Amino acid sequence: MVLLLISTNLEVLLINILMKNSIYLFSFICFLGASCLVSAQDSIKQLPIYDSTELNLMSSDTIPDYDTKINKLKITGTIYESDGVTPAKDVILYVEQPDENGDFDLRETNDKRYVYHRSWVKTDANGRYTLYTFVPGGDRRFNQLQQVYPIIKEATKEAYVIETFLFDEDPLLTKTCRKRMAKKGDPTRILKLKSEDGIFVAERNITLKKDVVIAKS
Repeated sequence: MVLLLISTNLEVLLINILMKNSIYLFSFICFLGASCLVSAQDSIKQLPIYDSTELNLMSSDTIPDYDTKINKLKITGTIYESDGVTPAKDVILYVEQPDENGDFDLRETNDKRYVYHRSWVKTDANGRYTLYTFVPGGDRRFNQLQQVYPIIKEATKEAYVIETFLFDEDPLLTKTCRKRMAKKGDPTRILKLKSEDGIFVAERNITLKKDVVIAKS
């Protein structure tokens, strides 16, 4: 019985380590080895954004366990076409994230594993979206930044990963990291939290990529 419990705990720990180090490829390498993540999916169609069969996605959604979390977070923003000016309607934004301790809560349905804390929204006519979630933790054992992992799906195009949402107050988001992002990355991905009505709020606008592969029918 003891050996079985140890084995189970080791499996959960190993899965979390793999999740944190194999989900997405970052565009930068942070000081002290913080967070370089590589895609774990074998193909585009295996991205978790395709797990939802809901046809009537709304522009606002709430992540599981939101009501029980202390550091509640409301993320709003506008998704723009690749010109950076025109609001993009009917774009699906998928996000997933670890819990407050930086661990991914993994569940399984029909032999498929997934991250429990996840959500889907579809932009409205003005390209707007709203996500109700919570501030994720960063696993200090592995120098992992606090992050929210997004995927984009345009109506007639294949889904693709975009840069993670980061947090301005994260102590692992060093000056070196910020300088590299300012030169080669997108510093607007860093969420600056404000407190309103007892919860944190932040804005994250997104510009769609050019030349995304057209989805096959």
